[in-house]
Amino acid sequence: MPPRLELRNITKSYPGIIANDDISMSIMPGEIHAVLGENGAGKSTLMKIIYGAAQADSGEIFCDGKPVAAHTPATSRALGIEMVYQHFALFESVTVVENIALAVSSTFDLDALARQITELSNRYGMPIDPHRRVHDLSVGERQRVEIVRCLLQAPKLLILDEPTSVLTPQAVVKLFETLRQLASEGCSIVYISHKLDEVQELCDTATVLRNGKVTGTARPKESTSAQLARMMVGAELPEMHVSPSVPSDKPVLEVRGLTAPARDQYGVELKNVSFEVRGGEIVGLAGVSGNGQAELISLLSGERTHPNALAIQIDGKAAAHLNASERRKLGMAFVPEERLGRGAVPPHALWQNAVLTAHRAGLVRNGLVDRKQASSFAAGIIERFKVKANGPQSIAQSLSGGNLQKFIVGREIALEPKLFLVAQPTWGVDVGAAAFIRQTIVDLSRSGAAVLVISEELDELFEICDRLLVICQGQVSPPLIRTKTNREEIGLLMTRVDRGNGSNGRAEVAIQD
Repeated sequence: MPPRLELRNITKSYPGIIANDDISMSIMPGEIHAVLGENGAGKSTLMKIIYGAAQADSGEIFCDGKPVAAHTPATSRALGIEMVYQHFALFESVTVVENIALAVSSTFDLDALARQITELSNRYGMPIDPHRRVHDLSVGERQRVEIVRCLLQAPKLLILDEPTSVLTPQAVVKLFETLRQLASEGCSIVYISHKLDEVQELCDTATVLRNGKVTGTARPKESTSAQLARMMVGAELPEMHVSPSVPSDKPVLEVRGLTAPARDQYGVELKNVSFEVRGGEIVGLAGVSGNGQAELISLLSGERTHPNALAIQIDGKAAAHLNASERRKLGMAFVPEERLGRGAVPPHALWQNAVLTAHRAGLVRNGLVDRKQASSFAAGIIERFKVKANGPQSIAQSLSGGNLQKFIVGREIALEPKLFLVAQPTWGVDVGAAAFIRQTIVDLSRSGAAVLVISEELDELFEICDRLLVICQGQVSPPLIRTKTNREEIGLLMTRVDRGNGSNGRAEVAIQD
């Protein structure tokens, strides 16, 4: 039986960089094949070439033993190849069902398609309303749309780029069951992930890329995470050092009785949210995407104000009525979950993106941008955070997702904030860079900053946080001491919170312990 997909000597270059350098690999029918590598290793470029979204400069592609000439995504879909991008390919102004309908080649009925979407998404533990407009969806909900879109096409080859980054542990188990079932039916799966434990559990084979080249293959189930990581980065991973927290006497961030209506019919109402974050500690907020995180983040960051000024206090000062700029003057820094568009302006250079939030750090003089200082500031971030870029002049959208994330996180940490709000700090970031970012966040907190991490990566929260909160349907649980709970119980709280008091018995027990 010929391979479902075979690549021979694929090479692709962009100005100043060879993204893929003579790559060869093959994937058999029913095989779950991982592609591993650091950010900027060439994984996304290679997947785009397979899917037809980019053309190789040289090399050959074979599908079921037949050569595939220059092709487009439409050609790939006709061959049974589907892909879920890390950066989603969705039209924001139309609904979920209309987006999915665009990928359907045959005649369709929107109402029937909507029923299919509802049934399929519920079956796989990724519920989504087919009639919601995409611009109203959180990042996690948009990812669900992409996965469901692909599954509706009954693909022969399914490419998944970081598919579990916004799923609960229970939903990951369900997704893996689905992928194994698809593989047993002959569907080949290309799985890109930085979660090495998932790769070990799910994948049959792994191809490792470094600097655009294949550096080796492995059997994940027969390899350790350390071995796979060494193949990816070419060195031992740094060990995390999390010293005991010494919280400040007074909270830096205090939220009291914060209630806010949903912005629209698809939003989530926040109900009597109360918690605090003290200097010197990291508090994590866990939750399934779409349960009020976006609404809470917008209120905490100042993108949305609240009439009750005392509902949010920063360093003892009423702040709920202040805008984002005024809150930054109080010592707040913020990393949004959406890198492109909110965290950075895609067509602008990195030095220009540095000015967006660091203009108070000497980058503006007499109302004019000091380009030399801005470039120096950006260059410092690139060096300190090991961002793969051709200097401060590099355009933001030319960076890989992980490298852009490192730049944005670095920009905010360089401001030495009193309060650091960060959403999905390591989403799509490779294991080496993720370890570096997490250690930097820990070091920032231990220097006295108050840190609130909003993440759907439970492993991340358990690694760096001192206390944990869980948000479900707009309610936030009482704080849980990290050492007195576990991933499974947090996962259950993420999907089942007592509607009466915003918690359940287990949450209260953890506190009493």
